[in-house]
Amino acid sequence: MEINFIHKRALVIGGSSGIGNGIARSFLDTGAEVLVWGTRAEAAMYDGVEGSNLAGLEYRCVDVSSAEAVEAAASTTGPIDILVLSQGTVIYKRGEFAPAGWDRVVSVNLNSLLYCCQAFKGSLTERCGAIVIVSSVSGFQANKGNPAYAATKAAAVSLTKTLGQAWAPDGVRVNGVAPGLVDTKLTRVTTANPDRLQATLASIPTGRIGTPADISSAVLFLASPLASYICGQTLIVDGGLTL
Repeated sequence: MEINFIHKRALVIGGSSGIGNGIARSFLDTGAEVLVWGTRAEAAMYDGVEGSNLAGLEYRCVDVSSAEAVEAAASTTGPIDILVLSQGTVIYKRGEFAPAGWDRVVSVNLNSLLYCCQAFKGSLTERCGAIVIVSSVSGFQANKGNPAYAATKAAAVSLTKTLGQAWAPDGVRVNGVAPGLVDTKLTRVTTANPDRLQATLASIPTGRIGTPADISSAVLFLASPLASYICGQTLIVDGGLTL
């Protein structure tokens, strides 16, 4: 069965760059109308940004760490069939051990997930839609430099299970994807450091780092009818890194 999303509306939170942008473009390529929410005031501010291509996508700036902002934006977005939550942030140099850093990461990486899911629950129920939550392999293992990032990604995996169980009777499927090392601006601390990169590659059985396209393929599958009997699961897409 060929995957296509013709006549479907997909909203990709965090779809302005990196993995999220790759996911948004993959939905566009398969026929969907695609909306993305990002953090910059307007789409033109992403021009020239590595890993960002907003051509053909409907862009909107929304502070997803604010429940009020999410609710206001959702009220004027219209119905959607697919919700992909790919927003995320990380603070390096042990910044997440400080209260301000911890709170910021928890707000973006965890709280906003529920805000967005709740805001579109009605629309997704009416359309028997699908939600895909993008977490990380850090949700399955320790990450000594980034306690908030690891904790929020573990929580995202748990939230995926809970919403999957709670909302399946309403016709809304909730699943997730946990990427391994993917070359984006958030992982540049590793991918731009030859020693760190080599050490990581040595632990990946497939022998390479991931691409946004690798993650997009998994998201398209989970959002499609091919995954109609998959509920509350998080698919690890890491080239074998966590084996």
